[in-house]
Amino acid sequence: MAVRIRLRRTGAKNNPHYRIVVASSEQRRDGRFLEIVGDFHPALAEDAQLTIDLERVQYWKEQGAVPSDAVASLIKRARKPKTV
Repeated sequence: MAVRIRLRRTGAKNNPHYRIVVASSEQRRDGRFLEIVGDFHPALAEDAQLTIDLERVQYWKEQGAVPSDAVASLIKRARKPKTV
């Protein structure tokens, strides 16, 4: 079973909200998942809400999970220090 870290879409039409989940690559986009490791709300423009449990992401990577391209860029953004 190949495990992926990917986005799961929730939210209303024209108002997307995503959960960052760990799921089998065989499952559908919004199907069954193993764990929720983050949350992303892109509709808030430059103040986009992004929360990721980096410790759990690291754990799943050690177990062999591969992040999707979109999630990899979000993880990179979450690790970057915030400037005020």
